[in-house]
Amino acid sequence: MFGNDRTQLRQQFFDVWQKMQQNAILTPLESQIANVINQHKEYTAIFSNAEANLNKDYFPELGDTNPFLHMSLHIALQEQLSTNRPFGIVNLYQQAVKQKKSEHDAQHCLMNALAESMWQAQQQQRQPTDQEYLDLVKRQLL
Repeated sequence: MFGNDRTQLRQQFFDVWQKMQQNAILTPLESQIANVINQHKEYTAIFSNAEANLNKDYFPELGDTNPFLHMSLHIALQEQLSTNRPFGIVNLYQQAVKQKKSEHDAQHCLMNALAESMWQAQQQQRQPTDQEYLDLVKRQLL
């Protein structure tokens, strides 16, 4: 699912939304995307107008939340949890669930660390490391 083509990535979300509206059969990946969409009813209007939103830019410095990035982080985290990669992420997630009292809030806690890890690596023009990411998660849990 993930690649470097922003439009192609976003189109997958719109395609799944359309299939959801038609009660069409979904692939396993599409089902995963649909579950994340269903957790975020606040984004429904975005999916109802693909033409206006497919190439829309979001500016965090102006308070914008990029819904596609947000939902992609949910999916990335789910993949990490299904494989326990990086090793230890499942244990940290379980700690976050206990602390936050909600799986969704726990996911957001870990997603914040994942996004921060990726941002730091991008700023330093290097690959993110598992250890830095896990350390950021641990700091979120303090």
